[in-house]
This record gives sequence, C-alpha cells and structure tokens, in this order.
Amino acid sequence: MVFYFTSSVADRPYTIYMGKDKHENEDLIKYGWPEDIWFHVDKLSSAHVYLRLPKGHTINEIPAEVLIDCAQLVKNNSIQGCKMNNINVVYTPWANLKKTGDMDVGQIGFHKHKEVKLVTVEKKVNEIVNRLEKTKVENFPDLAAEKESRDREERNEKKAQLQELKKQEKEEQMKRKEMEDLRSYTSLMKSDNMQTNEDGYDSDDFM
Repeated sequence: MVFYFTSSVADRPYTIYMGKDKHENEDLIKYGWPEDIWFHVDKLSSAHVYLRLPKGHTINEIPAEVLIDCAQLVKNNSIQGCKMNNINVVYTPWANLKKTGDMDVGQIGFHKHKEVKLVTVEKKVNEIVNRLEKTKVENFPDLAAEKESRDREERNEKKAQLQELKKQEKEEQMKRKEMEDLRSYTSLMKSDNMQTNEDGYDSDDFM
C-alpha cells in the first residue's frame, strides 16, 4: 500500500507519497522516477517519503513551503523523531539512492553524499500535519507498470525531439544549398553580362 498526500501551499499542487512499511519502501526505491526526491529523518528510523517534482525540475527548485511540508510529514512518521525537537531531515534525488544486495530491507545508501541535502525541523507543526492528513489517499498502485509507462513516454518524447531536430537540420541544409545555388547563379549572371557587354561594344558603330 502507498499513501498519497497533496501539498497545495505553492503555485501548483505537489504529490507526496510514502510506503506503508519497509517492504513497500523497497518497491518505491526500485521503481522511483527521476523526478522524485527522497526524504528521511537523519540517523533515526522513519518513513521514506517522496516528493514528485514536475518533469525537468531539480531539487534546488523545491518551493520552501513544500519542503517544509515534506519535512513535517517525515518527522510525524518517525517513532522517535515525532517526539523530538530540532531533528534533521535528509533529502536527495531518487537517482542518488544506492541499494546493494547486502543491505537489509528498507535500508539504502547514497551514490554521492554531496548530493544529499539537509533541513532542520524545529518542532512538529500540527496545522501542517493535519492539512496533509486530510488529503491522504490509500492506493495499491502497480509501481512497475507506472514506471514503464513514464519511461515509455520519455522515450517517445526524445524520439519526437530527435525527429524534429533532424527535420530542422534538413531544412537548414536545403536553405544553405538554395543560398549557394543563388549565389552561384548571381555570379554567373554577372559574368555573362560583363562578357556580353565586351563582345557587343564596337566603336565603329558610332563612326
């Protein structure tokens, strides 16, 4: 089971989601999207929370209010963290999550530690948590199918972009050839005109 929440504090709604348990988290790690940002309470047990960004957006473009929503949700879903003040929440792009065969279920590492960011949560804000809980939806998605659909769509977009690029290059080549042909024709006409004038001029005609 996956729980979905909606953050509506920015200029557009953002989807936040998390697995019911560590086994669901394994699937979320495996079938995450490049647009996903992973959140977890630093050095404490907590839920694995994901924020799905619009395509093309990066971790540095997360609105501050949405970042706070994610951090509050992670804190609230940590057995120890929910009772503590001034906890740290780490977050990083899904692609930076590292999973190896010797890791326990739900355990992960990072490919690049420099891509891991941190935000401090001073205390639980019930207003934020309650607002997010009201948007909570439980679902049993086919994560593998959703990931394949997303990847297929991206492949089709790249294919269309490549075709458009080839079309533009072909049009540019045709324009260059037309310009070259025009320059050659213009040059030829000037040369013919000069030759014609020289051949046709005879001073005896005026005598």
